[in-house]
Amino acid sequence: MSTISIHRTELLRITHNRTRISRQRYRRTIPPWRTMINSRSSDTTKKDELSVKIPQVDQLRSEGLRFDRLQPPEPDLFQQDRLDFGKFVAREAILDEEYWTAAWLRAESHWEDRANERYVDNFKRKFAEQEFNAIKRRCKGLQGQICSCIVAVKKEEKQIKRSVIKSVVGTLDLNIRFFLQGETFPGEKVKSQLFCTINREGSNRYGYIANLCVAKSARRQGIACNMLRFAVESARLSGVEQVYVHVHRNNLVAQELYQKTGFEVVEMGQSESSDDTYLLQYTR
Repeated sequence: MSTISIHRTELLRITHNRTRISRQRYRRTIPPWRTMINSRSSDTTKKDELSVKIPQVDQLRSEGLRFDRLQPPEPDLFQQDRLDFGKFVAREAILDEEYWTAAWLRAESHWEDRANERYVDNFKRKFAEQEFNAIKRRCKGLQGQICSCIVAVKKEEKQIKRSVIKSVVGTLDLNIRFFLQGETFPGEKVKSQLFCTINREGSNRYGYIANLCVAKSARRQGIACNMLRFAVESARLSGVEQVYVHVHRNNLVAQELYQKTGFEVVEMGQSESSDDTYLLQYTR
């Protein structure tokens, strides 16, 4: 630990009068303080808690959000589609505070390996604000698509009340899309006319899962697997038989997770997707 001392400084003011020059001394109104530089700050470990760490409320620009809002009882949400597992439940998000927490989880996941970068907290807040607005637009169908934001929430416990932001521990997006003309899987290279149409029949739809992430302190508890199962079942209840997801080639942990849940790699020889990802399809 090294210490830099900062001392008070004096300012000299010279005023010109007709007969004399007066000199007045002023002192800066800066209280004595010291700047502490910790050379081991990067090695500091934080105490893990089973909740999402959200910035202070006055640092956020999102209006109309109540960050102290208590998680409502499950019967009050009027949701029949849900999946109970262990201490958690997977269901569709319905509260704006749940959308915001999902957006913040994605920001945390996006910068997880770059926590020591400069201004990373500002980047995460900006990312979360943009993702929050994007989730709301997608889920309201404002972009002409069907999308659901699925969250994993801690179950209620007797005599324990939690806020919404401390209840949500996982999230993913389920999109219902349409194949382009001639496609048999998303991103397939096909020869088509310059101007093609989209067949919007029920048999031409597919489900696409994206933005899967779990709070770091809540991992290894089956949350991701059960959210995926709930998403697949929700897609099938909507009349969709095929469900896909992309995963990075170097993300071996995610590949193992998807294969464990029932996804298999699709032949990508004729795909237009990035060379850095695999396309997986649910096959069970």
